Parts: sequence; structure tokens; C-alpha cells
Amino acid sequence: MVAAIDHNYNTSAFREDSGWYFPRVKRDPGRFLQPCSASVRRWLRGLKENGKILLLITSSHSDYCRLVCDHILGKDFEDLFDVIITNALKPGFFSLIPQQRPFRTLVNDVEDSEGLPGLEKPGWYSQGNWPHLHDLLKKMTGRVEPRVVYFGDSMRSDMFPAFSFGKWETVMIVEEMEGEGVARANPAPSQPAEKKSKFEDQAMKTPSAASQQWGSYFVDVQRDEGGEERLRLTWCSHCIHTYSTMAIPSIEAIADLPLDYKFPRFSPDKPSTTGYYPRPPDTLLKREENQS
Repeated sequence: MVAAIDHNYNTSAFREDSGWYFPRVKRDPGRFLQPCSASVRRWLRGLKENGKILLLITSSHSDYCRLVCDHILGKDFEDLFDVIITNALKPGFFSLIPQQRPFRTLVNDVEDSEGLPGLEKPGWYSQGNWPHLHDLLKKMTGRVEPRVVYFGDSMRSDMFPAFSFGKWETVMIVEEMEGEGVARANPAPSQPAEKKSKFEDQAMKTPSAASQQWGSYFVDVQRDEGGEERLRLTWCSHCIHTYSTMAIPSIEAIADLPLDYKFPRFSPDKPSTTGYYPRPPDTLLKREENQS
């Protein structure tokens, strides 16, 4: 199993056109990738125009990142970001010290063998570490403690390490919210009809649909000795409330809002439904009603 994963996804597989995944994505990216809506691109440009520093941090290698971003954001995607970090190897990017994981420059998508002593200017880098990025952000903002809002969809690679080591504000993208009555924004106007309904056309559940076998992602239904039903937060819910500032089903859910919009935040002093935007999942609402 490990050998198969390495064969398909090692950092040279894209360049060598090896394995079963990368060659197919390169031939037909539209089959695997869905372009971002115009509202998301406007949102990114709006942040940049309002003086915000935009970072793109991904564990994907630079060549694959370029293919994906070209398709979903457009050929000018590099203009949207001040700093792009590929092959970040999260969560180590946040937890390891600079000597263990230095930044490296790239030449034709090949990493320089010599690590950098630090980051002197914005640009595209590979690997790296949070302390050196933090130093660069201090230079760019002129602030001793620059504030960062970090968006991610992985608890292990994004939310927990960014919150625990970086002390960043964290926004978790939780697609499972869509499976519990939380609507996302309208799809991109340019999205073809067959793409919009591919799951329905193939009689498949959408990836965010609630599991009939495992139940809700957010609430576990348990019964006590007397047979009374009790709704308890799942481990996933607990982690979201602990390590995320807020949760959304997609970037599109907030892209059309004013940049100074004030969102509800997770807090141990507030109900478990507080912190989800645009609204909490159905099972959390039901649990809250049962407790009131």
C-alpha cells in the first residue's frame, strides 16, 4: 500500500508523468478540477486591493500546484498571492524548527539543495517553516505580531498546527455542513451543466452527504441504559470548536460579504452552534433544541 502511494504521489511523479493519477489530471484537468466561482476570485482580489497580504501554503509540489491553480483560479493566479509555498509538508511546516525544515528556492520546479537562512522577500518557495514566514510577515506588515487568518480543510495538517504553533486565527472549510442543510453559494456561471449535476447523473451521493452507516459528522446518537436517546458531540465537532475560529462549508459562502463583516466565533462560553456560518448543521441545531 505504501509503495503504491509513493509510486503515484511522490514529488517527481508529476514531472516524470508516472503513476495513474498525475498523467490523467494533466491530460484532462477539467475532469477532476472545478474552477472557482467569479465571486471567489473577486474576493481574493478585493483582499489584495485592500492591503491584505495573501499566502498560499500547500503540501503539493510546485508543478502540480501550478496546474491546479491555472485551472481553478486562472493563468494569472500568481498575481493574487504575495507568498506561495509549495511542498510545505504540513503539519511539519508549523511544528518543526527552521534548521529541520528550511525554505528552498525553485528553478524549473526543482528545489535548490541548499536551504535558505531566512526569507528576505515575497515570492514562491518550497518546504519551509512557520518561524521564518512569521519573520517575513513582520517585515512586510511592520507589526511585531502580525495577525493571520488561515483557511484550511484538514484538522491534522491545517487547523491544529496553525492554531497551536502559529497562534493564527483559523477558518475550517467543512464540506459536511452541506450534507446537513447548509447551502453553499451558487456555482460558477461558467460551470458546465454536466459538472453541476455529475453526482446526481451517476446516481451517486455527493461527497458531503451524511453517511447512513456512520451517521452525522457532528453529533453522535447514543442510548443510555434506560433506552433514552442522547445526542453527544463527535470528536470531529470537538476539534472544530477547539482549534477553529469559525467553520464554513466553502469559500463561496463568504465571498460576497463585505470584507469587514463580523462573524460569530467558537467559544467555550457560547452554545456549540455558535461559530458556523451561514448557519449550524441540522444535527447540532437538533441537539441544541433538546438541551434547551
